[in-house]
Amino acid sequence: MLNNFVSLRMKKNILFYILLTIGSYPYLNAQKTVVDEEQTWFGFLNQTRLSNKWGVWADIHLRFKNDFLKDKSTLILPRLGLTYYVNDDVKLTAGYAYINNYPDGARLISQPEHRPWQQIQWHTKYPKIRLMQLLRLEERYRRKIQNNNALIDGYNFNYRIRYNFLFTTPLSKKGFAPHSWQFVLNDEVHVNPSKNIVYNIFDQNRFFIGFSYQITKMANIQMGYMNLFQQLPAGNQFKNIHAARLFYSHNFDFRKPQEGK
Repeated sequence: MLNNFVSLRMKKNILFYILLTIGSYPYLNAQKTVVDEEQTWFGFLNQTRLSNKWGVWADIHLRFKNDFLKDKSTLILPRLGLTYYVNDDVKLTAGYAYINNYPDGARLISQPEHRPWQQIQWHTKYPKIRLMQLLRLEERYRRKIQNNNALIDGYNFNYRIRYNFLFTTPLSKKGFAPHSWQFVLNDEVHVNPSKNIVYNIFDQNRFFIGFSYQITKMANIQMGYMNLFQQLPAGNQFKNIHAARLFYSHNFDFRKPQEGK
């Protein structure tokens, strides 16, 4: 019964955020300015299961910009969370992330950000297909900046909602076994539902296509191309980012094996 309730709530939430995103598109007017940029994203992701009901989340990211590797763009160090397992396929996590946004455009100084977050993540598994969906709420506290070159007291605050959909299918008869390759499609939509957001309710969309190599049962490496299209706060200014993305994921399971298994 709990699974049916969670499934119904998920469907309603997904529909709501899709409609919210569509409703933001009138801001994409004909006078828009689009800036293209090349980036490279590196990430380490870990989910560790400590018991049948509890686990921890940790991930680290370093992103470069300008000809892919010329300048640093963003550092997430770390993003940590505590996870509650509803069952083997549904997880609830709450945590905190520290982000450093390096100088960008007219902003000549790094902008630190504190970001509490909460999410629900669920998996659907078939013999030849794996699906992962994730719905995350973030509370973003970004340090205020004066004249683009000095940090001042206080923070700008807004909520952000992210919906992430990941599709994976094997490329050989090995399936998802160690030393096998998979094809990956991934899309993540970000929206800003806060009252103080005027023009960029739609924040960004990240579309990824690439491959995953299953190193061991608990570890894999994912590589490929990502297109990130982002609407900036001015409303008529956008970034179109072409990024090479390389993520390494390693999960641990510290539960004691059950007898007979």
